[in-house]
Amino acid sequence: MTDAGTTDAAARPIRAAVVGFGVSGRVFHSPFLAADPAYSLDVIVTGDPERAAAAAKRYPAASVVGSVDEMIAQADRLDLVVIGTPPATHADIAIAALDAGLDVVVDKPFTVTSAEGRALIAHAEQLGRRLTVFQNRRWDGDFRTVRDLLETGRLGAVRRFESRFEWYKPDVRASWKAEAAAAQGGGILFDLGTHLIDQAVRLFGPIAEARAELAVNRPGGVADDDAFVALRHESGTISHLWMNSLAAQFGPRFHVLGSESGYTSYGLDGQEAALAAGASPADDDYGVTPAERWGVFGVEGSLAPLPSLRGDYGVFYRALADSIRSGAPLPVDPADAVAVLELIERLHAETPLRRPEPTAINEGQR
Repeated sequence: MTDAGTTDAAARPIRAAVVGFGVSGRVFHSPFLAADPAYSLDVIVTGDPERAAAAAKRYPAASVVGSVDEMIAQADRLDLVVIGTPPATHADIAIAALDAGLDVVVDKPFTVTSAEGRALIAHAEQLGRRLTVFQNRRWDGDFRTVRDLLETGRLGAVRRFESRFEWYKPDVRASWKAEAAAAQGGGILFDLGTHLIDQAVRLFGPIAEARAELAVNRPGGVADDDAFVALRHESGTISHLWMNSLAAQFGPRFHVLGSESGYTSYGLDGQEAALAAGASPADDDYGVTPAERWGVFGVEGSLAPLPSLRGDYGVFYRALADSIRSGAPLPVDPADAVAVLELIERLHAETPLRRPEPTAINEGQR
C-alpha cells in the first residue's frame, strides 16, 4: 500500500476504518472522521445487523463489513484503523492492523493490562507505525476551563481537586460492560477511572500515593460500579475522584480549591450527548456550553459565573492528521495510558471489592 507519509498520500484524505459501531464507533469516532476533510471514512466493521444497517444509512460512502478479517483484506486501501470494541479485544485487533501496515487509534481503556499495553507500544515502534489512545476527555470544555485557570495562575496554588463522573442507572441493559469482570476491562474504575486519573495527572503531575474504595452495588454485578480514588501528587495537590453508576444525587463535576480562588461546575460536558443525538462536530454551536451551565469562580461571598471554554474532541483527530502527515507529536502518548493502567491494576490488587448487604443497610437506617 502507499505509505501515508509519501507525497501521493499527503495529497488525499487519510483513509480510515472504524472497528465497532456501538457507542464508541457511532458517537465518538465516525462523526469526527466524516466531518474532518483530512480524513475519509472508508470502512466500518460491525457484526451486528442492526448496527450495520444504521452505519450504512448514515455513512453511505463507507463499506460496511462484518469482521476484522474482511477489513484487513482491504488494508491496501486504508491508512488508519480506529478500534472501538470491548477492551479485551483491543490488543489483538491492534496487532492485526499494525501488521497490515496501518496506523492505529485505540479507544480507552487502552488494553486490559499494562503489560499488554507495553507490548503493543513496542510492537508499533518495531514496525514504525503510529499508535495512540483516544483520551477524548482531555478536550472536555469544563476540563479545558480548569486547565486554563491553572495555566493562567488565577487559582493560585491548588491544594485540593475533586472530580466526578456520576449518573443514576439502576437498570442495566445487556452489554459487555454489564458482563465483563475487571480482568476483561470491566468495572467503572477501568471505564471512567481511565479518564479521571488521566485528567488529574495532566493537571497536577505524577502521583506519589494512591488509595481506593471499590464497591459493586447492583444485584449480580461482577465488577465495581462505585469507585473512589484518592491521589497525592508529587506537586502536593490532593485529588479526590468519584465514579458512580447509582448516584441518586450528583456532586459537582469539578470542585477546585486554590490559595487565591476556587472553581466549581456541575453537569457533564455536552459533546457526547450532542453527538448521540445526531449533532455534527461541524455544527456552529458544537461544544459550546450554555450560560446556565457555566461553573462559578471566586471565593465564597464573591462568586461569579465563568464562561466555559469550548469543548472540542476534534482536536484529537486534527493533531493525529498532523502526526501522520508531517511527523508532529501524537495527540496522546500511549505510555500515558499504560501509566494509568499500572495505577488501576495496583488499586484493584490492594483494594477489596465491597458488596454491601442490603438487609444490613436497611437495618442500620431504622
